[in-house]
Amino acid sequence: MPYFGYYGIDMYYIVLVVPCIILAFWAQSKVKSTFNQYSQVLNRRGMSGAQAADAVLRANGVTGVRIERVSGRLTDHFDPRSNVIRLSDAVYDSTSVASVGVAAHEAGHAVQHAVGYFPIRLRSAIIPLTQFGSMAAFPLILLGIVFNSEVFINVGILAFALATLFQLVTLPVELDASRRALAAIRARNLLYEDEYPMAKKTLTAAAMTYVAALAVSLAQLLRLLLIFGGRRHDD
Repeated sequence: MPYFGYYGIDMYYIVLVVPCIILAFWAQSKVKSTFNQYSQVLNRRGMSGAQAADAVLRANGVTGVRIERVSGRLTDHFDPRSNVIRLSDAVYDSTSVASVGVAAHEAGHAVQHAVGYFPIRLRSAIIPLTQFGSMAAFPLILLGIVFNSEVFINVGILAFALATLFQLVTLPVELDASRRALAAIRARNLLYEDEYPMAKKTLTAAAMTYVAALAVSLAQLLRLLLIFGGRRHDD
């Protein structure tokens, strides 16, 4: 397959990257629509997101983790540096089924941190390298093209591979956090039996965004390898 097709179109980008970008847009739309749908369903136990996060922590014997409110929508996250679960305005006080699922997921990350779950430790360790990779990859590749330097190009591709590695490690971390969350929801009866699938669907939709992000990154990495591997063969 040629790198540039008719009219100078980047065929690798069209064939490899564009379908993954479409998947990413679909996943983002799906998680928003699923969250919005189940945000309208109030759980019959009247449990708020903050209470659900606390229940998951207690179910796993985790102490010393604060639960705070953070502004925004779907800005929920666990900060391992300060050992704080931050829940968005749409989750913290909400008693919706979706809020219970999201809050329990973030508590799942706190549990991972507390038990020393290896993938989350690995992700934390490689963050500085992956941040450098995401920022430096394309400038280095551009410099390599301008100066016809294979070294710059190779280092740029390696930098991009580091960013892809972050996405690769993130996926099992997110899936495991949801698994822990759903296990605690079921074990502690945080939701009624007919509400549990709604929380599961919310977390499954969220997981698809990480699958899509990994697919985009892998497709872009393969595109770079094909483009510049082809250039070397042409030379």
